[in-house]
Amino acid sequence: MADDAPAAIPARMLPTLTEHNRAFWTGGGDGHLLIPWCPQCRLWVLPPGAGCPDCGGVLDARPVSGRGTVFTYTVNHQPFVPTVPVPYVIAIVQLDEQSDLRIAANIVGCEPDSVSIGLPVEVRFERHDVDDDAVFVPVFTPRSA
Repeated sequence: MADDAPAAIPARMLPTLTEHNRAFWTGGGDGHLLIPWCPQCRLWVLPPGAGCPDCGGVLDARPVSGRGTVFTYTVNHQPFVPTVPVPYVIAIVQLDEQSDLRIAANIVGCEPDSVSIGLPVEVRFERHDVDDDAVFVPVFTPRSA
């Protein structure tokens, strides 16, 4: 049945993979949201970079739970990119691992009107092909009770 078909994945602006962000953008292939972590000062760091912004330590990509809450959001009704259907939700999700660990992502799998600040969410991944690599874009969906 058509209702059983997976939702179409919208077109996205996709990253250029680098040595510093590759784990973040490809970890979803194994179902993991990989976030850079500094073993020296025990700090999670986003966006991915060359070193820890606090102590300069070498970062190591580690899996996080993929669970968080909507910190803030907006619902976009303007068709800036014709291939992306509106409305859609752009949110800042605060991950459970650290109070200031936040990621910008879309909220999917629900009506935009149902999103609210504090909504518990969990990560899902959309696969996109970029050159010879598969990129897994993290998106979030409301958490099941």
